[in-house]
Amino acid sequence: MAQLSVKDELVIKPKTKNVFLRFLKQMDIQMMVLPALLLIIVFSYIPMYGVLMAFQDYSIFKGFFASEWVGLKHFDMFFNSPEFFEVMRNTIIISLLKFFIGFPAPIALALMLNEVKNMMFKRLVQTVSYLPHFMSWVIVAGLIMSMLSTDNGSVNILLEKMNFIEEPINFLSLPELFWSILVSTGVWKEIGFGSIVYLAAIASIDPSMYEAASMDGASKFKQIFLITLPSIMPVVLIFMILAIGNLLNAGFEDILLLAVNPVLRDVSDVIDTYVYRVGIQSSRYSYATAVGLFKAVISVGLLTMANYLARRAGSSLW
Repeated sequence: MAQLSVKDELVIKPKTKNVFLRFLKQMDIQMMVLPALLLIIVFSYIPMYGVLMAFQDYSIFKGFFASEWVGLKHFDMFFNSPEFFEVMRNTIIISLLKFFIGFPAPIALALMLNEVKNMMFKRLVQTVSYLPHFMSWVIVAGLIMSMLSTDNGSVNILLEKMNFIEEPINFLSLPELFWSILVSTGVWKEIGFGSIVYLAAIASIDPSMYEAASMDGASKFKQIFLITLPSIMPVVLIFMILAIGNLLNAGFEDILLLAVNPVLRDVSDVIDTYVYRVGIQSSRYSYATAVGLFKAVISVGLLTMANYLARRAGSSLW
């Protein structure tokens, strides 16, 4: 076997890098990352220790180590509770409504704004649509409740003026209308901010592709379906994976604030509000932790499945 030269050995054997020296050379960059890393460790990883409560009859006086271990008792209680079917039904239906209506809405807005040629009007629409995202749900819920109020509510006044109704309707006391109000409010609040990423992706498309399609006689709709949508599809798939992973996050603040009327409990109680009501208000910490852990496990499974399917399509998170 021929002997390798010194030059060949240097090529084959990678140069050993000192991690500590590299860290010191990148100290300015590492210091920028450190606060975010500490934030994740303190607020995301350390609290994972609290998952132990799901397998205990936890007592705040005894702590994690002295509390009695009960195994899957609290999971079994949740699966056999009379609220299980109602909570899961509301969670799945509201989540699917938000996904199928709320997910494509920012994409549609971005496609429409991309076709607007008047820059002043385009910026005005963008500013107006972005604004609700920066308002807290307390303000948004107060605004919606004021608009739908039976006492001088703008919606009731408009419907009365147009002779659609004879007397004011208490919209937030009708269970059959709650899902529509909740989903439409969420879409209105987030549609503008959600379109930012898609507008950025559309802006990166080569304009010569549109020019060539226009010369071939393609209409604006054909250009959207044959150029714009395929070009931004990797971005759409990534956000779709994240949305599917959060499919059981039907909402918390919006439901808690809009579903104040007890009449709406049958259509508004989802996993997050159920955990809050049972765990915080009733002090059943172990039971609430078990319900939350069940939701987290299902969410991880959905995220993994969505990522696997997206990888088959050519784009995934990992």
